[in-house]
Amino acid sequence: MEKRMTIRALKYGDRPHYEWDTLLLEETAEYLFVLGEYGRKLNHFTKQKVFTMDAWTIEFFSFVSWFTVSANIVDGKIDQYYCNINQPAKLEGTTVSFVDLDLDYVKRNGQWLVVDEDEFASNAIRYAYPDDLIVRARHELTNLQERVRDQLFPFDGTIETFISRIPK
Repeated sequence: MEKRMTIRALKYGDRPHYEWDTLLLEETAEYLFVLGEYGRKLNHFTKQKVFTMDAWTIEFFSFVSWFTVSANIVDGKIDQYYCNINQPAKLEGTTVSFVDLDLDYVKRNGQWLVVDEDEFASNAIRYAYPDDLIVRARHELTNLQERVRDQLFPFDGTIETFISRIPK
């Protein structure tokens, strides 16, 4: 039986940012993987819009690490990655929530790059990020870059093992 999970992204101070529904793929004490279905609705509270997502995604949420991973799957392969720097996710029932700290590390067209540094700087002021949180977010971005470079979990082929679970 499929277990539906709601993913809820928050801004600092637990302000609702956006949310969407997924299907649970794997759950451990430290993390979970979910499947984002093609055509799912993403309710974006910050932009006050609802988006229809046009790709399947395999998504990773850690209860200990300071990042998430969303891998777009196109024609049975990972087409792009989108990683958030965030406080570790929390699980309550069937809802996973995390505080998005704006810094993102993405792979598009074969290139990894850091995006939204301007958003991080402006939100650090807007939401009064403590100095230690700013330092930690930048440190965690460096850790994520090293993890990707060294092909460490979940960038070690683990994400690809779930591609076969996408309906044809």
